[in-house]
Amino acid sequence: MRYCKIIPAMLCIMAMGAACGQKKGKPRQQEVVKTVQQLDEVVPQQIVERLQYVDGNDGLMEDSVMALSPAALHAAYDGQGGKAIWSSNGKAIPQADSLFRWIRDARLYGLNPAHYHAAALQQALERRNTDKESLRDAALWAQTDVLLTDAFFKLASHLHYGVIPRDSIALRKDSLLTDDVLNMLLREAITGNHISEILQSREPTHEAYRLLKIGLAEYESRYKDVVWDTLPSEYTDTVAFRHQLAVRLAETGHLDTLENNIGDTVALKKAVKQFQQEINLYPDGVAGKRTIQYLNRQPGDWIEQAGINLDRWRKMPDTLPARYLMVNIPAFRLQVWDDSAGTVLESRVIVGTPRTRTPQLSSVMTNFVLYPYWRVPYSIVFKEMLPQIKKNRHYLVEKNLEVVDHHGNIISPDSIDWQKLNKNYFPYVLRQMDGLDNSLGIMKFNFANRFSVYLHDTNNRKLFANSNRALSHGCVRVQAWDSLAMYLVSSDPRPEMADSVRAWLSREEQRTYAFPKRLPIYIRYFSSEYRDGRLRFYEDVYGEDARVRQYLR
Repeated sequence: MRYCKIIPAMLCIMAMGAACGQKKGKPRQQEVVKTVQQLDEVVPQQIVERLQYVDGNDGLMEDSVMALSPAALHAAYDGQGGKAIWSSNGKAIPQADSLFRWIRDARLYGLNPAHYHAAALQQALERRNTDKESLRDAALWAQTDVLLTDAFFKLASHLHYGVIPRDSIALRKDSLLTDDVLNMLLREAITGNHISEILQSREPTHEAYRLLKIGLAEYESRYKDVVWDTLPSEYTDTVAFRHQLAVRLAETGHLDTLENNIGDTVALKKAVKQFQQEINLYPDGVAGKRTIQYLNRQPGDWIEQAGINLDRWRKMPDTLPARYLMVNIPAFRLQVWDDSAGTVLESRVIVGTPRTRTPQLSSVMTNFVLYPYWRVPYSIVFKEMLPQIKKNRHYLVEKNLEVVDHHGNIISPDSIDWQKLNKNYFPYVLRQMDGLDNSLGIMKFNFANRFSVYLHDTNNRKLFANSNRALSHGCVRVQAWDSLAMYLVSSDPRPEMADSVRAWLSREEQRTYAFPKRLPIYIRYFSSEYRDGRLRFYEDVYGEDARVRQYLR
């Protein structure tokens, strides 16, 4: 027991060394004891060395993976009196096997096993299975123990909050697990042998998350070991290319070769269209360069994309309202969800271009305006309209625009010297008058936000037929604006309000209707989802997937 007596003193020395910022060399990689019974005395000393290494190397662990929280590791072993957590007397406890299975299956949850020390733990397991002497190696048992503890802390945190750093939209009051909470979860998992139950309890309960995880598991099972050949972007042998294309579409599940001959060009074109529709490419059935570019993405790339979106669901509030509106930017789709009936409304939408992005946000929709004025944002005035007005004064008439001063007075365009106006001097507001020619269309839906965006109808409704609908200046244009309006009115306790709104519309009256029951709204970026029985992917229109991919690698 002489080793146990020196543990507190060593912990104190270790803390002093860490406070001085001293870099530490790697701990001893081997210390074989004479008998297994000695392990419980020697392993604690080896654990101290590993914690000392983490402290002295800014959180880096001996397998070159960063620890989640060195302080949490200290607290875990302090609570054990310095002893091992995952083994006893030369035997791993059952909970260690459970945790190791979670680490190996991390990709099924959109996580990277490498973040949880998978390589080092697998190597340690293989050493113990093939080398009897390793069963008495206190250094190996200590290394495994500390790595498993950190892996548990990371899984508990990442399954709940995700790996990708949280931004101002995703930040929640409970956005960090404290060291005390991490250790409480660890004790519960170890004491009751509830590793899986504890980790599963950290996951989001949203239905879309659950379905996406199912889709990812199916995709992983089918494609995890698949690497397919690259399709050529240029070719001379059309027949050979069509055969390669058919094989690829059969591999991706878009062409059923049991029902269709691989040389059937009609079936092949239909399969290409289906693939194009799923990622919002123009569905012409022609395998052009962009289509081939997406077909050449390896299964691992798609699996990673699904994982990114599981991570995004972990950024959502733990509990969503009983009913809410969700705009999914890459899918160009709006949905209204009601717990009592599921999806009650769905609509195509047009979102901002990559240069004028629709922002992600959370808010509450409060009212809609019939036949609204459009106050043109200054960014559009200076970039697009003012240069045109300087060239041609009739541009204002063509666009149904009126000029308003800061007192709300309508000003004659002829009284203004437009050549003197610029970004630094523009004491006016351009307002598009209400009517069918208004860019906002017939209706605008308002919700508080710092970006001055809203949902609205449009006077250019033919654009809803486009496959890629990233076309606006940032606001969200809604194809089914009338259905959305009637849904919002349906919760009004005054049954006559539905008829009143229809009458206002028919008379083209400018009215504002405040909802008696406000509707929470979330605008989010999900480039993958499980829909209609399969995992679907959408084009990364704003490059958000590319930006965060590094965190899952």
